[in-house]
Amino acid sequence: MDWKQAWSTTANTTNSALDALAPVCVPFAVRWDLEADRRDKLRTPEHLKALMAVQKEHNAARSTHATAKSQQLTARAASNNPFAAGRRAARVASKAASRHERDTRAKLKAARVNYPSTLKARAIQAHSLHAVPTVITSVVMSASHLTIWPAATSAVLIGANVAGLALGRRKLRVPVDESVTVEERQLMERLDPSYWVEHAPDRGLSGTVTTPPAMEPGGIRCEIRLDGTWTVKTLADKVDSIRALLGARTALRIRITSASRGGWAALTLATRSAAAGVSSLWTPDRIPADPLAMSLGLDTETGEEVLIPFDERLLVSGASGTGKSWSFRPLMATAHLRGDLLLIDGKGEEATVWEHACRVAVESDEITAGVDDAHAEMTRRKVDMKQRGISVWDGRQLTVVIDEGQVILALISKDKERLQRLIELSSLGRSRGVVLWWATQYPLTDGGAPGVHKLIAPNLLTRFSLRVAGTTQAQVALDDCAHYAPHQIPEGREYRGHGYLKGYGPRMLRTWTLDDAGVRELPKSTWAPDQATGGQSPRPLALVKEPAASSGALSNRDKVLAAVRAGARTAKDVADRTGLNKGTVSREIKNLTADGAVHRTADGRLLPGQQAA
Repeated sequence: MDWKQAWSTTANTTNSALDALAPVCVPFAVRWDLEADRRDKLRTPEHLKALMAVQKEHNAARSTHATAKSQQLTARAASNNPFAAGRRAARVASKAASRHERDTRAKLKAARVNYPSTLKARAIQAHSLHAVPTVITSVVMSASHLTIWPAATSAVLIGANVAGLALGRRKLRVPVDESVTVEERQLMERLDPSYWVEHAPDRGLSGTVTTPPAMEPGGIRCEIRLDGTWTVKTLADKVDSIRALLGARTALRIRITSASRGGWAALTLATRSAAAGVSSLWTPDRIPADPLAMSLGLDTETGEEVLIPFDERLLVSGASGTGKSWSFRPLMATAHLRGDLLLIDGKGEEATVWEHACRVAVESDEITAGVDDAHAEMTRRKVDMKQRGISVWDGRQLTVVIDEGQVILALISKDKERLQRLIELSSLGRSRGVVLWWATQYPLTDGGAPGVHKLIAPNLLTRFSLRVAGTTQAQVALDDCAHYAPHQIPEGREYRGHGYLKGYGPRMLRTWTLDDAGVRELPKSTWAPDQATGGQSPRPLALVKEPAASSGALSNRDKVLAAVRAGARTAKDVADRTGLNKGTVSREIKNLTADGAVHRTADGRLLPGQQAA
């Protein structure tokens, strides 16, 4: 047996147990030391001199009173007449002496308060008053009952007093990693229970006690015991006092939540990010095996990957410059690789990148056509589902992405028919495999320029918010989880792509990002309402070019070009001949014109490229 190892293990276990008990005894030790210090400060030479003078005066008064009482008894014995001059004089003298003794006793009590006994002496006196009678009681009782419990009880009380002081004054071993920064070392030292309890009353935090802090991947964490009327909410309201007590910088995120047991709160200081060592670049490998889930990002406190429902309606909010577009792209790429994607872009910048991969709508006619086609597809699927006797769509998902909802709403707000179609997409489309995702810089439902319609917002159950402008926008962005405070996310490049997920907890997430080059590498797949979607299986998740269409199936580009060569001279003529929607026709004509296959004359007529030449 390795005695040295056994001794080391025993010592470590004992120290760990004592460290765990120490925070419980810290308040008792602190109160003891404060009282002892108060008494020591009062024990000055001046107070001692005043006490001695009062004691002398009180002793003299007691002696005078005793003499007066003796004289009164002698006068009573000398005369039976209570009104005799001798008895009256003795009685008056006795009353005067008694009154003087009471006055000096009050002065003596006040002097003893000003010059108190040491707390140690008082404790010894108290324990002696208890120990001596209990020892005698034990001896008497042991003669017939063979018990010594009174003496044992007194010994336990004395031991508890000594042990409480020893544990409360124990300097805890706060394990500090060598890799911690100077800031983290200072914070951990101030979170030490001995420092906290001593200085907490100065910040209005009396009645709270910390446990030894621990360094975790996301920063420093400890628990706080809440005594008296303290609750987690009242402690969270004191976050500024806690910041001042710890000397923490203003930008440091401090999170206070409920611990795993009642009467305790958990305090987290985000001095680190658990996602710091992981690349934020998204690749198709990030797509989960579960077809009903997709990866949003990493938890900055635990480093765990956070998944959200793929087939759920989504609201993404974020002010300009918070990384909303780049954070949204991995989700759109997942929808594109798993099913069909329709991007309705109110600003146009994102569509410039995505038009090489999926169907986009930027211009007014393209946007209205996109809404109409998505609604028509939803209606067609309803009929198909009824014919096949199913309640949930079993084919490819069509994801309709609205990027900058404020612009889209401003465009169709007066078109009640199309606005109603958009509302129905948000409320009826999910079970039919048509899912609406909404992104906006202005998460507001009221006012002259709302970022999301008040009838659409309640249907967007999955909500993710980067930094927003204020509390009103935070309320719309996260609904009943607005207390996560996305409006308080610090500004700066290092916090781009960081936000909160509704219902996940007030832990900040860092999203995946996808750059322009990554979007251009996605395979091309343009959704059209006339393509069959029922029962199709999703295509493989790979960043490769899809094989060219077989000669037996014409693409939209070929259809438009054939219509122009057949004599169609306007976009309307082309749409009538091909059956394609106006947005698709407009986009294909634009591409054919850029390639030189079609020429637009000065009066707007369309001519084949060779004929124009």
